[in-house]
Amino acid sequence: MTLEDKVLICVDCENEFIFTVGEQEFYQERGFENEPKRCSPCRVVRRSDLNTRRGENSGGARGPRQMYPAVCAECGKETEVPFEPKGIKPVYCSDCFAKQH
Repeated sequence: MTLEDKVLICVDCENEFIFTVGEQEFYQERGFENEPKRCSPCRVVRRSDLNTRRGENSGGARGPRQMYPAVCAECGKETEVPFEPKGIKPVYCSDCFAKQH
């Protein structure tokens, strides 16, 4: 079967876009069964929106982490950790944690 460029309609902006032969071949090589639903600009916006909802920014870095106060189980020093200590497992400062691992 010979592939030809296809004109598709974007589900977001309702504009036409071309699903090229090269893109179709790529989809076939990867085993993708469905054609794309969105044009390239709408895919970029959608990816950006998904990353924002996950707490990521466009640079891929996250904002500042929530830190929680804790007392090191090894040396007794006050420290902060990026998780809420529940008292079930020991919590270590960064120096003691490095020694443990």
